[in-house]
Amino acid sequence: MPRGIVVFVRWVDWINKYVGRFAMYLIFVMLGVLLYSSIAKTFFAPPLWTLETAQFTMAAYYLLGGAYSMQTQSHVRMDLFYGSWSPRRKAIMDVMTILLLIFYLIFLLYGGLSSLEYAIKYSEESYSAWAPPMAPIKAVMCFGIFLMLLQAIATFFKDLAAALGRPAP
Repeated sequence: MPRGIVVFVRWVDWINKYVGRFAMYLIFVMLGVLLYSSIAKTFFAPPLWTLETAQFTMAAYYLLGGAYSMQTQSHVRMDLFYGSWSPRRKAIMDVMTILLLIFYLIFLLYGGLSSLEYAIKYSEESYSAWAPPMAPIKAVMCFGIFLMLLQAIATFFKDLAAALGRPAP
């Protein structure tokens, strides 16, 4: 593989490793918010912000952790036939399917950026009693999709190298 591709793959893997490890701890933030919510509802006045904060934290958790999940190959696969294939045949199939994922992620990012632009332009708020602004979570959404797109491209290069019988970058 050309040096530029190797540098790109290593850079994307490094970024997604650290963003993904940060995202893993968001589950504890969400649990803390939900624990506070339970205690507050039992002993005090129920707060308005806890449910949506937990939902936004969970959304950030899976959006920021998606690329790391792809990098570590810990996502769910349906391998009715895939598991019995040779590594080269798996790599060839992965090259074809990752192109579909990249195509999908480009459109998803386009839609996310359009939604973020709308949220900023019109100061969009949630339709709840708390009414938090929607732009921050939409920005996290776009960033997570962008990281997933970069990881998909890096995975494409790794799979292509494996399909061609060369060492992965």
